[in-house]
Amino acid sequence: MSDWLVALEGTPSGHSLALALALFAAFSHALFGALQKGRHDPWLSRAAIDACYATMAAPVALFLVPWPEPHLWSILLGAAVIHFGYKFSQAMTYSRGAYSVVYPVVRGTAPFFAVIGAGIIFGEHFNLAQWLGVFVLLAGIFGLAIYNLRTIKQDRDTMVPALMLAVLTGCFVALYTTYDAYGIRATANPFTFLAWFFFFDGLIMPVYVMRRWRQLPVSEVVPLFKRGVFGALTAFASFGSIMVATRLDKVGEAAVLRETSTVFAAAIAWIVLGEKVGPRRLALMTLIAAGAVIVELAG
Repeated sequence: MSDWLVALEGTPSGHSLALALALFAAFSHALFGALQKGRHDPWLSRAAIDACYATMAAPVALFLVPWPEPHLWSILLGAAVIHFGYKFSQAMTYSRGAYSVVYPVVRGTAPFFAVIGAGIIFGEHFNLAQWLGVFVLLAGIFGLAIYNLRTIKQDRDTMVPALMLAVLTGCFVALYTTYDAYGIRATANPFTFLAWFFFFDGLIMPVYVMRRWRQLPVSEVVPLFKRGVFGALTAFASFGSIMVATRLDKVGEAAVLRETSTVFAAAIAWIVLGEKVGPRRLALMTLIAAGAVIVELAG
């Protein structure tokens, strides 16, 4: 399968597959974010997810895929450090702000810097029409955040620091998007990077939150790890899809398309978390989708 995937790089078929993977990553990431904003402590939710996907990735990394080339070990270590910074800031954000407010800010900050990073690192450059699409998408995302901020009632006393942390988290998203794209292109077999990334990355957060584990009621252990298993599968779908998409095609375009996750997040907030979606939010969500379409058609 890896040979087939590598053969698609830079081809029209590879572009189409990258588009589908980026949109699938958008849906999966919105679901993944909602999993960390449930009834459990966001730190423990993230740690349970990480522990589960490290456990699932271990046999694949150790026995099924080729071992990393010598130069890839340092790249994997760098990826683990960057993702820990992302997860740390994300947990801080979700513990302070309403999901429907902070999530759009995270996703709105990320694509702008990811496109710039892709230009610097990979020599990708958007044309004027594509930049118009980026700003249309950002207008919809930040408009959605502002609208939600004006109407939401929960977490208002901690909303300012939550929004600042959301911007920081968005910067980490842009950083890991470009870095992971570099990493998955630095190995002959993309599944080697994926398997070892999930194995290494999943080991840090469970150790970091060790004190919180001790405070977890026994009755919550099984529900938390059920969420962890589902979250691990969602993480494979979300992070794995966007990493493969950035190997197959342009990093900047994949990063922008992935931010349609805000539309999916609003739908999840409405259906699962019971938050209302009115005509204004629907219009803003349409604006986000329109921006992504402009970027794709103008490319």
